[in-house]
Formats: sequence, structure tokens, C-alpha cells
Amino acid sequence: MNAIVGVEPENLDLLDDETFRSVVRRWIESAYPAELRNPPKRLHWEENRPWYFKLAEKGWLCPGWPREFGGLGLGPAKQIIFTEELERHGCARCNDHGIIMLGPLVIKYGTDAQKADFLPKILSGEHIWCQGYSEPNSGSDLASLRTSAVLDGDDYVVNGQKIWTTLAQDANWIFLLVRTDATAKKQEGISFLLVDMNTPGITVRPIINLEMHDEFCEVFFDNVRVPRANLVGQLNKGWDMAKALLSFERIYLGSPRQSAYALTRLKQLAERMGVWEDPTFAATYARHRCDLEDLKALYSRYVEVLKRGQPLGADVSQLKIIQSELFQRITETMLEVAGESAGLMEPMEGNRNLNPAGQYIQARPATIYGGTNEIQRNIISKNVLALP
Repeated sequence: MNAIVGVEPENLDLLDDETFRSVVRRWIESAYPAELRNPPKRLHWEENRPWYFKLAEKGWLCPGWPREFGGLGLGPAKQIIFTEELERHGCARCNDHGIIMLGPLVIKYGTDAQKADFLPKILSGEHIWCQGYSEPNSGSDLASLRTSAVLDGDDYVVNGQKIWTTLAQDANWIFLLVRTDATAKKQEGISFLLVDMNTPGITVRPIINLEMHDEFCEVFFDNVRVPRANLVGQLNKGWDMAKALLSFERIYLGSPRQSAYALTRLKQLAERMGVWEDPTFAATYARHRCDLEDLKALYSRYVEVLKRGQPLGADVSQLKIIQSELFQRITETMLEVAGESAGLMEPMEGNRNLNPAGQYIQARPATIYGGTNEIQRNIISKNVLALP
């Protein structure tokens, strides 16, 4: 099915993939602010709010949500194309925890009242969400979390701490995994709560990273009272709900986008530093390029699985491992090529896209977030290779 040029169908999911990609690409190129392309750091809400509202006004803010809830109703394959086009153009990532994580979870597990209350406020930008999962001693082993929620009348009383909470200082709501049964097995005593960040007893402290950026925060809860109605899904079944989001997250984290972007910048850097024709560099670059093409081919296999409407297996974890470690290798080469410029904490003069130190630092946590690569290897060994 082909769309008439300049005319968009009511239901974009009915387009063939090539036409859909073309429609999305044209609009992004015309609508996205040129000055915000490829930002060197994660933007705060005040910086990316205009783009958030442009997407919302277009009706494209929540492409994966069902149309009845204000989304585009796109299937997984077209959601990936949509994301690829945003990345291709260098669009900044929005404050999207409400869009890609909470929204789908409320749609699947929430009550009618929760859907009516929370979903429209994500679409309008009234609610900006952050994710309260990791804790100081519960990161990769998230099921060992200790932040507690004890029922007291019509409220849960929450005490504990979350860490590495992305852009918590910009959010006015947080979704939490909390322990509601201290006697149950650790995966079975966890529940999912929605918490207003303006509730008394919540303290947010930004964490300054190596780039001198405050992308992450600590969040403390001291006798925070949360209405019982803000429990999503069944009591003590929050772990099952959280796992429902992991397959899409893993293919997202395994996308070749980071490595492809870094390799493009490595080529530009090598040309600028006069080593592009150097045989030793050429051999290193060729290895990176071959590894990237292998990753692209593997990624395409999983996309095809989604296109067929089939679930992703545990083996999808290999995508995240391969992508994140390649991203690190490429950025290590960038530092070697950059010479004295490798010590700069800002982009190189004359080209804001060349930021070797920034790219290197951004690649360091790639093997940690979304489940460490050690955890991903354990998943593969246990669930794919049947190793003890």
C-alpha cells in the first residue's frame, strides 16, 4: 500500500514498511529543531519540552500505544523503524519513561480509573515520569530490593532509597518497585506503585557523573504515604509486570545505533587527525566495521521475529552484549586517535559532533545499564545453553 506524497493515512500501521519510513523521515526532518541534533549529553525537560509537545501535537508521542489510548497503534517492527528514524536524524531522547515503560504497563495491568487518570497526562506532558528500580545494593540483582511499602489504612507507607534514577529532578511522578511482603521469596514479594514526587518525605539528590552532568539521581523515601489506589496490578506481582517490559528493552539496547554513530564519528576524527590512510588504523577500523555489520545482521534477525508477531527468546540478550562491547571498543580507538584532544570534556573546535572523551565516557556504563553483561551472559547460559 502506497501513500500519496504529502498525505498521511489515518492509520500509519497499514502502510508498508518502506512507505512508513518515508512518511516518518519527512516529518522529522521538517519538524525537529536543527540546533538540537545529536546533543552531546542527555537533555533536561526544559530543553526537550518543545520537541515533546511537537510529537504530542502530531499524535506521534506514543507510537506503540493502542489508538484508543491516544497512540499510533504501531506493531513492534514499525516501532523499531520509528525509533531508527529518530536516531538517524540525531533527535534528542525525550523524558520517555512514561511513554515507553509506564504507559504500556498501565494499559496492560491498570484499572480503568488508572488508565483514565494517568495516560492522558502523559500525552499532555502534565506528568513527567522517572523509574524507581535500582537501589544501592540491588542493581543487577534487582529482585533483592529493600525499599518497603507497608499498608496503613488506605495508604502504603514507603521507606527506602532508589539510585541511578534518570532525570528524577525533572520528573513529578515516579513508578516504584517496592517490597510489600518481607517473608515471601524475593521475586514474589514485590509490588508496583505510582508515586507523586511532590509527596512529603521524598528527597532527590542529583549525581554528577564523569562528564560533569547530572543525568542520574538518588531518591530517598522517608515515611512517604501513597494512596492504595496507586498500586498497579496485583499485590506482590510487580516482578512479573516489570519482566514484561524486558524483551523490548533488550532489543532496544541491542540496536546498532550507538556503535554506528560512534564509527561514523571515528572516521571523521581520523580524517581530521590525518590518520585515515594509516595502514594500522585502517586495519583497526576495518575490524570495527566488520563487527558492526555482523551486529546489524543479527539485529535484523530479531526484528524479523517481531515482524512475524513472535516473542523474543532469552537469546536476545546477546544483542546487548555485542552492541555495548563494540561501542566501547570503538570509543577506545577514538581516544587513541584524538591525541591531546582526548582530554577535552567538550566537543572539538569546529565540529560539535566530535567529542571523543564524551563518547568514551558514555560507552563505559553501556555494559552495566539494562542488566550488566555478566547478567546477560548468565541468562544465555541458563536459558539458552542449559548450563548450571
